Amino acid sequence: MNNEEIKKVNIQELVFEIERHNRLYWKINKPEISDEEYDALIEKLRELDPENPFLEAVESSEVASLGKVVLNKPMISLDKTYFFKEAPKGKKSLLKWASEIIRSEEEIFLIQPKYDGISASYSNGILATRGQGTEDENVTDKIPLIELESKKYKGPLDRPVRGEIIIRNDDFKIIYSRIKKSDGSCYKNPRNAVAGIMGLKDIRQMLAQKAKLTLIDYDMISYSTAYKEIERKWTELLKEIESLPYPMDGIVIKLADKNYSESLGETAHHPRGQIAFKFSGVRKKTKLIGVEWSFGKNCLTPVAKIEPVEIGGVTICNVTLHNLANVEEKDIQIGDIVTVERAGDVIPHIVESEDGEERRNCIIFDCPSCHSKLYRNDKELQCINPNCFETNLQRLLASIRNIGIEELGEPTVRKMMNILKVKTLADIFRLTVPDILKLEGFKEKSASNLFKSIQVAKKTTDYKLLASLNINGIGQTSAKALLNKYTLDELKYLTIEQLQEIKQVGPTLSVSIYNFFKEKSEVLNELVQILNLLQTKGSSETSEQKTICFTGEMPEKRSYYEKLAEAQGFKAVSSVTKQLSLLVTSDKDSNSSKTQKSKSLGIEILSLEEWLDSLKENNADKENLDNDGLLPGF
Repeated sequence: MNNEEIKKVNIQELVFEIERHNRLYWKINKPEISDEEYDALIEKLRELDPENPFLEAVESSEVASLGKVVLNKPMISLDKTYFFKEAPKGKKSLLKWASEIIRSEEEIFLIQPKYDGISASYSNGILATRGQGTEDENVTDKIPLIELESKKYKGPLDRPVRGEIIIRNDDFKIIYSRIKKSDGSCYKNPRNAVAGIMGLKDIRQMLAQKAKLTLIDYDMISYSTAYKEIERKWTELLKEIESLPYPMDGIVIKLADKNYSESLGETAHHPRGQIAFKFSGVRKKTKLIGVEWSFGKNCLTPVAKIEPVEIGGVTICNVTLHNLANVEEKDIQIGDIVTVERAGDVIPHIVESEDGEERRNCIIFDCPSCHSKLYRNDKELQCINPNCFETNLQRLLASIRNIGIEELGEPTVRKMMNILKVKTLADIFRLTVPDILKLEGFKEKSASNLFKSIQVAKKTTDYKLLASLNINGIGQTSAKALLNKYTLDELKYLTIEQLQEIKQVGPTLSVSIYNFFKEKSEVLNELVQILNLLQTKGSSETSEQKTICFTGEMPEKRSYYEKLAEAQGFKAVSSVTKQLSLLVTSDKDSNSSKTQKSKSLGIEILSLEEWLDSLKENNADKENLDNDGLLPGF
C-alpha cells in the first residue's frame, strides 16, 4: 500500500489493515510490509482520528509464556521517526521533536543504541517480556539461556534490569553456526533466532547445544550531548553506535533529566521524553521469476517469486506485492528487474521495478481455487463465489483466531472441511471427539485435547464473537470499542445513522454492520445459543478483578487451566503477592515458595482437584461437562 493509496482509505479500513499487519508481524512472524509503510498507516490513522483507541495499543513478539505478570511500571513502546533534520509535510524529524521539548539550547540528551530484539525486564526473580497494556509475559524459564550485560557487570541474570534480549553479532557468527532448530536447519539472523528461541516451550534442546542469549541493559551504552551539539556530532555518533557488536535497527534519543522527562508524561503507547530514530533499509536488485496469488479472508494477495538474493545475512526468495493496485502502479511484470529492500533488517519488499528483456503479465482473472471469474474491488482482487473452498477456509480460520481456539490450525481445519463438511464456526463448536478421530493423524489423546480446547473457547467475550463474524473492518479492537457502548443485542437494532454517531464507526463500516445484522443475523444468533458470553458493556477491568496463580506439576499445560480461570472471570498471574485472590496447587502440603508465601499472606489455597470441583459446581452447564469431558478428571 503506497502513500496515495493510504490517503484513500477510511478510518475503519485503516484499523483493519493495521490489525492484519500486526498479526502477520508479531504473531505469525511473516510480515508483508516495511516498517516505513507500517508507520505510514499509523500516522494516517492518527491524522484522521487522533483519539482512536487502536493508537494506544502496544504490540509485542509472540513468546512461550508461563503466564501473565503485572508490573508496577509496564513496558511500553517508543515514538519513532525516520528523519533527522528535514521531514516531509505531516512528519516530524528528530531535531524538530527535540526542539519542542527543550528548556534551553543547553538541554542534555542521551543517545543510545536501539537494539533489535525483544524488550524485557528482570525483577524479584521474574523475567518478563512486553505484553499488552499492564500485563507482561512471564518468561522466567528462559533465564538459564541468558547472560546479563550492564555498565559494571557481565554474568548470570541475577539483578534488576530493563533492557533487550538479543544475540550479540559475534555470538551469532561463532555459536549459532552450529546450533540447529528442531527441523535441523540453522537460524538465519540474530533477530529471528531470538524470536524463535523465546517462542520455544521447551528449551532443553537449546541448553544442550549451549545456545546463548544476552539481556543488555538499555543504559549500558549511552552518549551524552547538548541539544545545540546534536547536529554537529550526529555523523560521528552514528558511526560509533553502528560499530557496536549488537544487532540494532536504530538509535534512541532521550532527555537526560529523568525528572523533567517524567514530568512530560506519556501516552498509552510511548513516553514523550524519548524517541527512536530508525535506520533505513538495505536494497539489492534481482529478477522477478513468478507471482503466486495467496488467499486471505477478503482478497487475494500477490507474492513475488524472485531469484534468491541475500540482504543482511538472509536469503530472500519471496516478497509481497501487497495488492493488485500496487502491481499496476509499479507496472510489475514477470521478468522485470526489481529492487528489494529489507528495512529494519526484517521485512523484504519491492520498492521499484525496471522492465526486463522478456516480460509477462502476472495479473490473473480466474480464481486459482474454484476457477470462477475474479471481481475487482478498487485496489484488490476478490473471489465472490460463496462456495469457493480456499476463500471459505481463510474466513473460517480468521473466525477461529478471533474466537481464540489457538490449537486449531490451517491443516486441521482443511481436513475438517473436506472430511467432516465443516462450514462455519458453529460447526466447529458442535464437533465431538468421535468426529475428530475421523481425521488423519488424530488419536484418542490428541482428539480429546483438541476437543477440550474447543470447549474452553465456548466461554468468551462478546467482542471476540463480534470480531469472529468477519464483518469487513471489524477486528477485536474496534469490536471492543463498539461493545463498550452497546450490547450485541442493541447493535442489531441500530440504524445506519445511529451507527455513524459512534466515534469509531465511519460511513463504510456503519453500512457493513447494518447489512450484516439485516442479512446474516442468524449466524450470530446460532453462535449466541452455543457460546457462554461475557458482556463488555458495563464490565470492569480494574484491579478489583480476582487473580489466580497456579503452581506445581499438573496433568495439563498451565495455559489450559489459565484459560479455564479466565473464563470464570479470574485474571491469571504467575507470582504470589498480597493482592493474589487464590493459589491453586497440585499439592497443598508442598513446601514450594509460592505455597509458603501464600500461607504467610493468608491467601486462599485450593488443590487442583478442589478447584476443578468448584468450577463444576458453579457451571450452569454441569451436565455437558460431565458428559463431554471438558475438564479432566470429571
